[in-house]
Amino acid sequence: MFRYFENLVDPYCDYPESDTPPQKLWPFLVDYCQPFKKVFAVTGILTMVSAIIEIWLISYLGRLVDVLGTTEASTFWSDYGMEMLALAVFLLVLRPLIQVIDVGFLNNAIMPNFGTLIRWRAHSHVLRQSVGWFENDFAGRIANRIMQTPPAAGEAVFQVFDAMAYSLAYVAGAFILLSGADMRLMLPLAAWLILYLILVRWVVARVGPASQAASDARSAVTGRVVDSYSNIHSVKMFAHTNVEKEYAREAIEHSRKTFQLEMRLYTIMDVALNVINGFLVVGVVGWAIWLWSADAATVGVVAVASTLVLRLNAMTGWIMWALSSFFRNLGIVAEGMETIAQPIDLVDKKSALPLDLKSGRIEMRALSHHYGKEAGGLDNIDLVIEPGEKVGLIGRSGAGKSTLVKLLLRFYDSDGGEIRIDDQNIADVTQDSLRARIGMVQQDSSLLHRSVRDNILYGRPDAGEDAMLLAAERAEAHDFILDLEDPEGRAGYDAHVGERGVKLSGGQRQRIALARVILKDAPILVLDEATSALDSEIEAAIQETLYGMMEGKTVIAIAHRLSTIAKMDRILVLDEGRIVEQGSHSALLDRGGLYARFWNRQSGGFIDTDVEAAE
Repeated sequence: MFRYFENLVDPYCDYPESDTPPQKLWPFLVDYCQPFKKVFAVTGILTMVSAIIEIWLISYLGRLVDVLGTTEASTFWSDYGMEMLALAVFLLVLRPLIQVIDVGFLNNAIMPNFGTLIRWRAHSHVLRQSVGWFENDFAGRIANRIMQTPPAAGEAVFQVFDAMAYSLAYVAGAFILLSGADMRLMLPLAAWLILYLILVRWVVARVGPASQAASDARSAVTGRVVDSYSNIHSVKMFAHTNVEKEYAREAIEHSRKTFQLEMRLYTIMDVALNVINGFLVVGVVGWAIWLWSADAATVGVVAVASTLVLRLNAMTGWIMWALSSFFRNLGIVAEGMETIAQPIDLVDKKSALPLDLKSGRIEMRALSHHYGKEAGGLDNIDLVIEPGEKVGLIGRSGAGKSTLVKLLLRFYDSDGGEIRIDDQNIADVTQDSLRARIGMVQQDSSLLHRSVRDNILYGRPDAGEDAMLLAAERAEAHDFILDLEDPEGRAGYDAHVGERGVKLSGGQRQRIALARVILKDAPILVLDEATSALDSEIEAAIQETLYGMMEGKTVIAIAHRLSTIAKMDRILVLDEGRIVEQGSHSALLDRGGLYARFWNRQSGGFIDTDVEAAE
């Protein structure tokens, strides 16, 4: 039975991905609700049927009281036995069956799948964002919004059916029931309803913004805490535990104050609700008793009125809480939309085709990028790298080296100019096909918090075990991998490396990252300080592997250690975003320019980086 309801909606069903999802709350939710339309309709009908049944039972209670008051005990069962039997069958069989189906739709078809659908689609959307988009936010805050938005949306949907639809049907049924007993009983109920709606409106107008502010504050706390944990080595190295505590305390205190404001609303709501509910009980029950005392109503009418208002009295707190919870959760969804509904800022063109790489010729024409500023980055670069050519790239920090590589990978779109690979503008091809043809080893070789095997196979998931082992051996990583063991007892290639590979040394991370790129075997190779974390002995062995990898590939290698690129076919010197020198190692030394000064200043083979501008 459970499986039937749970499989009514597939949260992973195909859907049209949009680069510009709806920016307003209701269109956003409607878009996500499309696969649930039929399930929502059936659930709404069943919820209202359940409310109508309860109203009917209260009405029947009045009839039963009147019957018991006018019928002799000796003849009751002969007169009403079949009716009581039918009522018993209804209460024991039909009513539970309707309730089971209702809660099956709500609890098993909607609740597990609706949140899953939102989380899946939100995560898919965020993964399509550009590198620059991620660089502008806390990873912790992004993850927090991905995690808290789906349950908030699911809870809002739950309240719609469990409380709001039920209560609407119940209140409507109460009016009909009391009007059938005596039209005058509707007057205090109507007055109470007006006061109740005024209170609801007051609460709802304030709960949504207060909840969004509180949710945003919680996300800020998560962002700051995760930032501290992610950089725990720096925190400990600089003895800044107290600094980080104060940094978090500021956000935690702001979160506390926003939550205090939110909870004040609920206190006001509870007090006001008790006052108007007292009016409801006194008004309706008191009037019913007065009608009975004037022989204008039966005892059954008093029983119905009393039962109904006591039930409404109990329900109003639940309904108000459900409404405030509904709008509070909408506030959380609205806050989450600041992340999961942001337009994709770097997209493939509709006409984009996979990159058709034949030889690996790279051409940059008037290429410029300044990160939205007037300076920095690259400025009007013209460059041709022939197929199979090995090019070294050097320059002070901030000269534009990393910017050039990021533009080649299309992590950003250029401000001006273009990059062409085999005469195809990279802006006109799909991003995945472009990056699939480029292998890159970075200076900061972060790894996934998975096994060593998973990390190496990330370069080519369909590679076999032998190919994976060969790549590790070529990267001088096989021997140390065999000695690895994680706290859970997994060893060798099954050992997990920790978040960003924190359980490994810098050199070990670098060699696993290198094995991953060796396995990928892409025709264009980018090396960004690929051996910076290695000791001299390992670096010497790796250099042979790197030069072997370069055979037949177009290569761009960034280095501060000039000895690592001295054998390149051509060396480019970047300064302030421009190519100021280029040529072979010997030609640049003979020229006596910036490269020659770098070479002469080296101590241990590093550039004297006297400019420390952030790229």
